[in-house]
Amino acid sequence: MKIILGGGVIGVTTAYYLAKAGHAVTVVDRQPGVALETSFGNAGEVSPGYAAPWAGPGIPKKAIKWLLMKHGPLKLRPTLDPYMWLWLVKMLRNCTSARYAVNKGRMVGIAEYSRDCLKALRADTGIQYDDRAQGTLQLFRTQSQVDHAVDDIAVLKDYGVPFEVLDPAGCIAAEPGLAAVPEKIAGGLRLPGDETGDCHIFTQNLAKLAADLGVKFLFDTRIDGFVTEGDRISGVATSAGVLTGDDYILALGSYSPFLARPLGIQIPVYPIKGYSITVPIVDEARAPVSTVMDESYKVAITRLGNRIRVGGTAEVSGFDRTLRIARKATLDQSVGDLFPGAGDLARSSFWCGLRPMTPDGPPVIGGTKFRNLYLNTGHGTLGWTMACGSGRVLADLLSGRNPETDLSELGLARYR
Repeated sequence: MKIILGGGVIGVTTAYYLAKAGHAVTVVDRQPGVALETSFGNAGEVSPGYAAPWAGPGIPKKAIKWLLMKHGPLKLRPTLDPYMWLWLVKMLRNCTSARYAVNKGRMVGIAEYSRDCLKALRADTGIQYDDRAQGTLQLFRTQSQVDHAVDDIAVLKDYGVPFEVLDPAGCIAAEPGLAAVPEKIAGGLRLPGDETGDCHIFTQNLAKLAADLGVKFLFDTRIDGFVTEGDRISGVATSAGVLTGDDYILALGSYSPFLARPLGIQIPVYPIKGYSITVPIVDEARAPVSTVMDESYKVAITRLGNRIRVGGTAEVSGFDRTLRIARKATLDQSVGDLFPGAGDLARSSFWCGLRPMTPDGPPVIGGTKFRNLYLNTGHGTLGWTMACGSGRVLADLLSGRNPETDLSELGLARYR
């Protein structure tokens, strides 16, 4: 029996691949269903081309500018939590060219593999989730942004990621809804290999497929902690009693460190709050066809069926999940400015979620000092992008197979 703690997209993909490999699996979550926290309202992008650490050269200087902007992409709400400050210090240490190159390579590897796994899963099961495979357009509003894109292009070339450099006319050809605002477009960088889809719908439908394979889901179940015997986990204490299995997978996103710390395991994951609005489309001709990344506001505008998902903002405020109306104004501003009249902003739904971020960028996947405890957490803004690959490699590892992509630099050992 494999016991997975966490019913978000990471936990459910792990459960599915383990069940496909022939294992008995139980998924435990405090919510009444799957994907009801961080996986619920994310930006909808499956974007290996944008798999990159937040920590990079120039970020400390940019962060100061962003904090001073009315609609800036970064907000800091200091608390007395020492883990917040420790995480920020570790992130700053990764803001060098050398560290960025190493971390970027680690992220691209698992992200590209994950997209391949998602394609195979879609072909194998026919799973539907308002999915589209029409690329991502990074939209530049100023010539300065166009000029600075040369660094991004060099990185894409290094990692063999297909891309297209577009002039304003090319941006409008890729996203016809932008035709109403040609004066606001200086150029763009398009990644044709990226995809989009509703992570919540995907996770719900995959959970049904997993249940058909025998996976058991325990919802409305509080997880209190692990029971240990020597170098093994012998059980996990929950509101439904002590659950026992052969192996345990910790996939609780931002909450993973709380269960690991009593075991003497330090997972450097901290929550960075993101916001989104979901807007009903009222004029298809004016709406996006895929994802547009508004470089000025660091906002993603994504087409999901008959809706537009607009996601962005990085708010460092601990585990606070207050919906702050000023953040909604930024999302409204971006989508309303680029796609005027496409959606009914008055009927939009407003959401926030806690992204489980590591200070260096890559997720934490692999074993621990306990022989039967494994981690699958810390995917940050790329949980949806990396989910299938992360679940598949961990299932391979627990099945005695060599994973098809390198896991050696994604474990906790890289922090020692």
